[in-house]
Amino acid sequence: MTTTQNYAVAGMTCGHCEVAIRSEVSEIPGVIEIDVSAQTGRLAVTAEQALDDAAVVAAVNEAGYQASRS
Repeated sequence: MTTTQNYAVAGMTCGHCEVAIRSEVSEIPGVIEIDVSAQTGRLAVTAEQALDDAAVVAAVNEAGYQASRS
């Protein structure tokens, strides 16, 4: 069973931002799909099991942006 969690991301302005976030979030174990859009400021993460919000927020922070569950 998969689960998708949505986040609002502050600070994204371009495709490079999307790539940076995708790269960091993809390192979280169990993540199977990442949909990130600088245009909408949204991140959707699909995983094999429920994700730890703190892990996603930390990954986005590592990329240089701020995320919150939406």
